[in-house]
Amino acid sequence: MRTFIEPMKGLREICDLEEALPRLAGVAQISGCIDAAKPHMMYSIHNGSGSRIIVTFHEQKARELWEEYRFFDQKAVYYPAKDILFYQSDIRGNVLTAERINALKRIAEEKECTVITTFDGLMNPMPSPEKFIQAVRKIAVGDRLDMEELTKHLAELGYEKNYQAQTQGEFSVRGGIIDIFPLTEENPIRIELWDDEVDSIRSFDAESQRSIENLEEVHIYPACELVLTEEERKEGIARIQKEAKKVSDQLRGEMKTEEAHRVRAAAEQLAEEVGELGVSAGLDAYLSYFCEERASLLDYFDVENTLVFLDETPRAIERGMATETEFSESMKQRMEKGYILPGQMRELFTCKEILAKLERRKCISLVALEMKNPHLELKERFQLQTKTVNPFNNSFELLVKDLARYKKNGYGVVLLSGSRTRAKRLAEDLMDEGLNAFYSESFAQAVKPGEIMTGYGKIKKGYEYPLIRFVVISESDIFGGEKKKKKRRRIYEGEKIAGFTDLSIGDYVVHESHGLGIYRGIEKIEVDKTEKDYLKIEYAGGGNLYILATQLELIQKYAGADAKKPKLNKLGGQEWNKTKSRVRGAVKEIAEDLVKLYAARQSESGFAYGPDTVWQREFEEMFPFEETEDQDLAIAATKADMESTKIMDRLICGDVGYGKTEIAIRAAFKAVQDGKQVAFLVPTTILAQQHYNNFASRMKDFPVNVDLLCRFRSAAEQKKTLENLKKGQVDIIVGTHRLLSKDVVYKDLGLLMIDEEQRFGVAHKEKLKQLKTNIDVLTLTATPIPRTLHMSLIGIRDMSVLEEPPMDRLPIQTYVMEYNEELVREAISRELSRGGQAYYVYNRVREIADVAAKIAELVPEAGVAYAHGQMKESELENIMYRFINGEIDVLVSTTIIETGLDISNVNTMIIHDADNMGLSQLYQLRGRVGRSNRTAYAFLMYKRDKMLKEIAEKRLAAIKEYTELGSGFKIAMRDLEIRGAGNLLGAKQHGHMEAVGYDLYCKMLNEAVKEAKGISVAAHFDTSIDIVIDAYIPMGYIPNEFQKLDIYKRIADIETMDEVDEMLEELIDRFGDPPKSVENLLYIAKIKSLAHRVYFTEVSQKAETLKFTLYEKAEIDVAKIPEFVAGFGQKVRFMADAKAPYFTYFLKQNTREKNVGVKEILEEFLEAAQGLLPVPKAHGV
Repeated sequence: MRTFIEPMKGLREICDLEEALPRLAGVAQISGCIDAAKPHMMYSIHNGSGSRIIVTFHEQKARELWEEYRFFDQKAVYYPAKDILFYQSDIRGNVLTAERINALKRIAEEKECTVITTFDGLMNPMPSPEKFIQAVRKIAVGDRLDMEELTKHLAELGYEKNYQAQTQGEFSVRGGIIDIFPLTEENPIRIELWDDEVDSIRSFDAESQRSIENLEEVHIYPACELVLTEEERKEGIARIQKEAKKVSDQLRGEMKTEEAHRVRAAAEQLAEEVGELGVSAGLDAYLSYFCEERASLLDYFDVENTLVFLDETPRAIERGMATETEFSESMKQRMEKGYILPGQMRELFTCKEILAKLERRKCISLVALEMKNPHLELKERFQLQTKTVNPFNNSFELLVKDLARYKKNGYGVVLLSGSRTRAKRLAEDLMDEGLNAFYSESFAQAVKPGEIMTGYGKIKKGYEYPLIRFVVISESDIFGGEKKKKKRRRIYEGEKIAGFTDLSIGDYVVHESHGLGIYRGIEKIEVDKTEKDYLKIEYAGGGNLYILATQLELIQKYAGADAKKPKLNKLGGQEWNKTKSRVRGAVKEIAEDLVKLYAARQSESGFAYGPDTVWQREFEEMFPFEETEDQDLAIAATKADMESTKIMDRLICGDVGYGKTEIAIRAAFKAVQDGKQVAFLVPTTILAQQHYNNFASRMKDFPVNVDLLCRFRSAAEQKKTLENLKKGQVDIIVGTHRLLSKDVVYKDLGLLMIDEEQRFGVAHKEKLKQLKTNIDVLTLTATPIPRTLHMSLIGIRDMSVLEEPPMDRLPIQTYVMEYNEELVREAISRELSRGGQAYYVYNRVREIADVAAKIAELVPEAGVAYAHGQMKESELENIMYRFINGEIDVLVSTTIIETGLDISNVNTMIIHDADNMGLSQLYQLRGRVGRSNRTAYAFLMYKRDKMLKEIAEKRLAAIKEYTELGSGFKIAMRDLEIRGAGNLLGAKQHGHMEAVGYDLYCKMLNEAVKEAKGISVAAHFDTSIDIVIDAYIPMGYIPNEFQKLDIYKRIADIETMDEVDEMLEELIDRFGDPPKSVENLLYIAKIKSLAHRVYFTEVSQKAETLKFTLYEKAEIDVAKIPEFVAGFGQKVRFMADAKAPYFTYFLKQNTREKNVGVKEILEEFLEAAQGLLPVPKAHGV
């Protein structure tokens, strides 16, 4: 980095500062620094060596600084401040915890490192550095481990035990295998023991649970910020209980009984959780009770070779003061109400304490303007001059002119570009203009006066030091707004959605031949001295059915649409078959209709658009963000559909804010290029307005006419729009269902786009169908409705899925907590203080006005309004309009906001009684915040001591599970199970679906569709294998019931030998070497696939015979049977039973023969039987 450090030596002020540094204790100030030059300054002082702490005043600023600073030092880390106020939640996302632990890890591992934080980050008390370092556990291959001690230690480190490690902060133990997912790693770690010695350590993929690479050693960092030994725990709890008693007695004395009880109850609950369950999460809130000495982040760095940089010091200190006041105010109020203990008031260092620490360190304050700063005395003052670079707004001529001027004045110029090829090209272009330019890979040499160096690097804005004639120009100065950078993504392999979801005891299941029953668990049963696992299913009238665990594919979990209990069938009764045939008939009808509809669209050819024009390319380059990979794929697929003659019908599923609209905008632009009109149908007026603004602003530089049809337009305007549409003067029309009215006539409609399809009613959809017989259709949706999802999966529709979040969308910090007024007040006032707005979701219209009044009372400074679906539509839209324009601070509303409003200024959402919402609803709601680049908060509140209905607990836990973005898709799948599949295909079909359960219904539909399409459906029969051999998964090998079922299910689905080997490999990888009984299980799977190929429905062993039953419609060459039987001598007989013909194999033909291995005979017989299959006819003889 000499290019950047060298010139600075010419600045007298910097040299003086360098001289003063060794003696400096306190703050030296440099004024006149513009923001763009600060990272460079911070790096070049002290030659870029030594550790640094960079302190700024706002999390957003800190993140930006961090991005910029990483150009100079890749290893810099960001340490986000703790949310002191929200320590009270039960479940919280560990996004920020992980960032903090990562920063601490860097400090522990590197001798010199740079940490960027905010002033309130310094005020957070932490355990002493020694304590943190002691907590790190190093494990290397060959170490001896005590399993029990390790699991205990991991729990102390804040890891949660689960049956498999899927998300950060979890671990699992299976036999001699321990999986740990540290917060500091991208992939979880699997440690395999041989007895008590570490045999191997490898990383694995959390999604598929398969290994990635081997490691020699691994450092396990804590998953929580306060690590305690058992002793410390006990002492701390004793202190807490003692103080709680004291406080509660005092409150009782003041006649505050409710508060007194609250204090005691909280302390008791804490003691129980920490003492018995060993929970460490959330203890940071009581730090002062557990740790005698508390440290600040500053104390993690030694005083001598650490520089502290303060960015805009007065503002940073102001931020600290504000945090302090907010903290003490809120804590006082909480204490009076008995929510917290006095010791928790010490959970923040005061500003004074931090300033006192800074007085003893080498601090450099960088400010743009000299300002009075009463809180700090400055030891040294320096004045510099820095300037921003004039933007060139895409003009190469301007750039050349300026560079020539710089050259004339003897400036050294560095031009940074975001790609190496562009940097090289730039150097060549400048050479052609007669400028002395060259490209350099590294920044190891200084730039001489009059030279121009181009290189690779990303910084947001350029800066200039007039005194030393040194200027840095970034690509965004030349080309305007910088594109966001791409993020490395993990590519998930394997199934998106595994078929068999958690089957719990007591769930309803559907067996294809016997109907609806209740699953009662796995039982091991011994038959003829062999043990096997059976699933027990209970039917009406007390009948029980036992199914071999290897035949799991015969049952599915029943998912109806409502939570009402389905009626059980009787074993052996006729009613199930009647139900099945009734449904099959109905399904056949729809399948035929569907296929006709789609076939009609496939056979008619649509308009084929031409290839991309120059304008199209120019238009796409104006998109201010970098497209994500998924987005690129979806755009390419959409264009390919448009350019072909087939009629497009594509579904784009993507999470809220993942850039679905951009795909629509580009498709629309393409259609307009070929003189077609485009209609964009959206569910609500407000959305129409938003999309219209969006389209209009993107297309303003092109001759494209965009218009809007909705209630915000007057009758006269609407009339004019309709006339223009008819004449073909409007290219793109955005509108609500008003577009479906009779009076809307198009001149030449070419593309119909529908946003949030799930919001249109049946009647609307009928009208749509007529509209879209032969035009291209593009549908956008965030949580796909099950039907579209399944149809697309079945292959009737094309679908693109966007799973990757765009850059700069921060995950939403989600907290699940009890309802507590104080917290509501704090959350809202905090959001307002950072200039944002908040949503408060309350789902009962009757009391919504009271709730709004209550909030206005809690937060007097906020403008509060409420909105719900029973208002007049115009009233509702006006409120929404005011909210979007920032006139309202807090909107109390029912769930109507889940419908796609995009307001980037709303970054806090509080959901009242979250346990009553459906999952996809919670998810959609949560997606309404966090649309910008600040951290957003979602609080899911529920009532204290309200027994959470089991399903609600499941839901809240699922939301916690999905705190990452991009899981709308998974959520929709989960919701399918929890709420059932909803109104799949109109009311009539709904009844049929209820009757057989969702999975079986889909299966039938799929078969019917294939039949209607004329794809021959292979004869469907099942093969069961029942031989005398122990085949089951023992308890010790896979203790977890879900995992066990999943593996059984996957073994049952095996079809080829390759799959057998793959399964074996995975079992060894995930659970260690399989015992004999598991190997037998795989063996049975192999036999089953062999037998199925030759049309056997059953292979069973009774005493000394093996019976092979043939399928009645078996496609085998009957003439070959006698010869086949003769090949085995006396051992095989064939019975030509009309219904089920079978072969019998006599194991002991004469008694002298030793007991022959059944395995060999089976394989030999089935291999030979392959000869019965008809020989494929040779063509063209």
